[in-house]
Amino acid sequence: MPDSTQARTLADLLALPEYAGRAPFDGQSRRVQDEVRANLTRKLRSGETLFPGVVGYDETVIPQLVNALLARQNFILLGLRGQAKSRILRAITDLLDPFVPAIAGSEINDDPLNPIGEEGKLMLAAQGMELPIRWIPRADRYVEKLATPDVTVADLIGDVDPIKAARLGTALGDVRSMHFGLLPRANRGVFAVNELADLSPKVQVALFNILQEGDVQIKGYPVRLELDVMLVFSANPEDYTARGKIVTPLKDRIGSEIRTHYPSTVEQGMNITAQESYQTEGVTTPPFIAELIEEIAFQAREDGRVDKLSGVSQRLPISLMELAGANAEARSLRGGDEASVARVSDVYAGLPAITGKLELEYEGELKGADSVAREVIRKAAGQVYARRYATLDTRNLEKWFEDGNVFRFPQVGAAKGAMQAAREVPGLYDLASEIAGSSDDGVRVSAAEFVLEGLYGRKKLSRAEETYAAPEPEVRRGGKWN
Repeated sequence: MPDSTQARTLADLLALPEYAGRAPFDGQSRRVQDEVRANLTRKLRSGETLFPGVVGYDETVIPQLVNALLARQNFILLGLRGQAKSRILRAITDLLDPFVPAIAGSEINDDPLNPIGEEGKLMLAAQGMELPIRWIPRADRYVEKLATPDVTVADLIGDVDPIKAARLGTALGDVRSMHFGLLPRANRGVFAVNELADLSPKVQVALFNILQEGDVQIKGYPVRLELDVMLVFSANPEDYTARGKIVTPLKDRIGSEIRTHYPSTVEQGMNITAQESYQTEGVTTPPFIAELIEEIAFQAREDGRVDKLSGVSQRLPISLMELAGANAEARSLRGGDEASVARVSDVYAGLPAITGKLELEYEGELKGADSVAREVIRKAAGQVYARRYATLDTRNLEKWFEDGNVFRFPQVGAAKGAMQAAREVPGLYDLASEIAGSSDDGVRVSAAEFVLEGLYGRKKLSRAEETYAAPEPEVRRGGKWN
């Protein structure tokens, strides 16, 4: 614990160099926005990373966010699901001071020198320099609320507590009779509201009124609290019309509206997925499988059968990576391999991670989520294959299938046995070795299966369950070949 936090009374606090010359009720307390601005300025000057773990926003979201924070503005992050909005809001905490002092026993984190609550003012007046203080770490100064239609003014602001009023002998309209909600308890910190549009208009009005004017009416009693809170929001554009909207007075008082987005490149997406996904030690995911998993999300976002307004969350490739790794581990445990290597078949085993995260249009609903997901995997495999390995010579391999041969990779047993089976297909062993860049049988089996899936994605082979065969004859429909 830093030496300064050893101060336990107001006298100890005023003995610290940074508080020298201060006096109670001097009105010189630094507001949260000024604190964030000062720490942000220091980090910018020293070249520190501002938002660790936030990938792909260096040229878009982060510059706008920095401007809003330097301008001391409240802001809203507007974007589809799975675009790191909550992560960014929580990262604002790193721009707060490590510790700040507060009156011990104060529910609303009153400043020992400038309390805003009646109880804090009375404590300061009664105890003077012996006023006990506590130190609040930055992590405890962040309060987050997920907005839902049933959230009330009492939840966010507070409510009149008759028992408290009777115990203190105060009128019901006295601030001291209030049971404080989340917002007053976030005083001198950051208060985040996720999915803002889901709040009822009455609650939204109370929210901006206490921030802008410092007062609010609770059950007909006017209550005034000069809160020092940095208010930040997130919302989904779909929710503006689907479930609710942000009332105009509140929207007008939000300083900046910052739009988030999905990764702009597959490489960025792969970095996010690798950072966020859980993988058991000993499971290897070859680069071409990792790229396939990420490409699936990109293909789904472009698919006409998937609802564009809902988006395709970045959680899709993260969950798929985890399920593919888990299936690879289970296969190696059953087959006796010491190492686990993810394969295309493991990606198909992770279908629940895809179907559960796709909101389908009418056409997609008719076809079914499972069929749409399989088609998306096929397109993704073809895209990755074309991007990375289009120059490979697969003519002998394709001819072998055109001659009527069918091949199925063994799904049980050791990888060495599966690699021996792959030798049945002319050229497949050599192609797999070239792509794998490794002598490990597990990686080469994964590469061999990816070659076949890539050719299937390019419509040079057909696939039925777990077997590969020659491409199906095209059917003429409506004057066109399909």
